[in-house]
Amino acid sequence: MKARRWLLRSFDIAYGLLCRMLLFRVSAQRAHHVALLQLGWLERWQLPTVVAQRLRAWLMPEQTLEVGGASLSTRLILAAGLVKGRGFTNEDEALHAVVQQRENIMPGWRMMPALVGPIEFGSFTRHPRMGNPGTTLWRQRASQSTQNRVGLRNPGARAAAVFLGARIEQMPPEFGINIAVSPGVSDLAQQRAETVESLLFFLDAGLRPNWFTLNISCPNTEDDPGGYQLESGARSLCAAFVAELRTRNLEIPLWVKVSPGLAAAQYHILMRIFAEVGVRAVIATNTLAKPSPADPAVNAGIGGGALRESALLAVAELQAAKDRLGCAVDIIGCGGVLDGDSFHQHSQCGAVAAQYWSALVYRGPFAAALIENELANHEYNYEAIHRERLA
Repeated sequence: MKARRWLLRSFDIAYGLLCRMLLFRVSAQRAHHVALLQLGWLERWQLPTVVAQRLRAWLMPEQTLEVGGASLSTRLILAAGLVKGRGFTNEDEALHAVVQQRENIMPGWRMMPALVGPIEFGSFTRHPRMGNPGTTLWRQRASQSTQNRVGLRNPGARAAAVFLGARIEQMPPEFGINIAVSPGVSDLAQQRAETVESLLFFLDAGLRPNWFTLNISCPNTEDDPGGYQLESGARSLCAAFVAELRTRNLEIPLWVKVSPGLAAAQYHILMRIFAEVGVRAVIATNTLAKPSPADPAVNAGIGGGALRESALLAVAELQAAKDRLGCAVDIIGCGGVLDGDSFHQHSQCGAVAAQYWSALVYRGPFAAALIENELANHEYNYEAIHRERLA
């Protein structure tokens, strides 16, 4: 135990020094690009994956718990957004890269699960997306936040399914697949048809993730402050997913990711819908739209420390609705989970597990192990370490 704590502390200090000396001297977008290149390079060989798996197993001993109908070895899950693959202009191009050129279109698909454990691939839309041009990633060191307007860049659900399906024997033991509504699609029938078709691509490829996540938080859930479109849309999409899984006699649970900043009544409506249609967990929340550093007239989603307050409010409202309904929908916190204290805040509001992303930027590849260690050792003074790291 002492050796593990000493090694984790050493990793934490070393990563902090690396950030000050190198990573934070380049832009967030450049650092992200280089990290993906390194992951793709390491995935050419089996040995790095094996070493990463064994190191993580020692740094973060497995637990046994059920979250949202999925059996997991830890309460911490890498959120969708990192391992989703590059964008393509059309489906034929994406499939050609996967099938004919045998490209690794999804760097990190093997190394990231080895390093961190449970991971959510995606988000994937029905058709490929190139995403937004120009600078789309920023970091805010003072609040330990990240901000992005990547624009759901991904290879599309069909190509992603073919890519992962060809690697079933090498897939990690704990993973989810995140499917998103395509931006710009406002017709509910088309949304339902496209998201269900995306689901079927993965199932037909033989993939059986521990859970599926339906991302209803982008782009339409903020558009209706009265909650009427949100209610009908969420019910229709979730019911279609659950029905398809049940038709195939698959016990794969459905999770749903929601937006921050909704009215309390909207969160209560959502929890009622989830309970009625058979959703097993709700992830609260996706990023929060704020003016981008590049152009105040253009919004970009903020995550990390600056999202925490909004995410905690959403978790608390969902928990209040859960208590009132007496339902069994689990709540997974997502927003500013950077250390043991912030995870504890989410759990105090009702979350039974948490997703993270910005923690990788500010605490390194063993962020989940560090957070678990801090939860087990309440004397950990993270604020002092945080000041030391950013000095």
